[in-house]
Amino acid sequence: IRPGLAFDALPALKREEVDLVVSSDPESLEDVTFAPLFNYEPVFVASAQNPVASKPFVVAEDFRDQLLITYPVDRARLDVFSQLLTPAKVEPRGVRQVELTAVILLLVASNRGVAVLPDWVVREVRYHSDYVTRPLTEAGITRTLYAATRSEETTKPFMAHLMRLAKTIPVKLQRG
Repeated sequence: IRPGLAFDALPALKREEVDLVVSSDPESLEDVTFAPLFNYEPVFVASAQNPVASKPFVVAEDFRDQLLITYPVDRARLDVFSQLLTPAKVEPRGVRQVELTAVILLLVASNRGVAVLPDWVVREVRYHSDYVTRPLTEAGITRTLYAATRSEETTKPFMAHLMRLAKTIPVKLQRG
């Protein structure tokens, strides 16, 4: 899977082009099983120079004056929209789509936009002086990441082993 190519993961799973799809949005699909992997928190990431950086947490209104940098996927699949902005009927000043996390972080560090990324993605960023990370809302938002597999392969030894790894390694990384 290369950047720049349109990729619809679940149909690719059903066509046997991939063996596993990671998603925070389980769907009811025939012959596809979604298994929970681990919980994560989508967090606001901004330059330390951004005016919102001084706040202990962000709310939907804080995005009105921000250029939001996202991955190039439908808004409905982005936590920042599905869990925060759309329910509050808030639109950011603008949206820029970028495929690579490293590029998103470079743009954020140079104060050319803000992002919302999973806490496990920005684990190291929170210790870097160029960035700040903040919870979305005072209570934060918790989501679950799932692995989607073809139902007939769920119990095969290779998939069972892969699922064990997928459930334990990220949890170890989150604990840092």
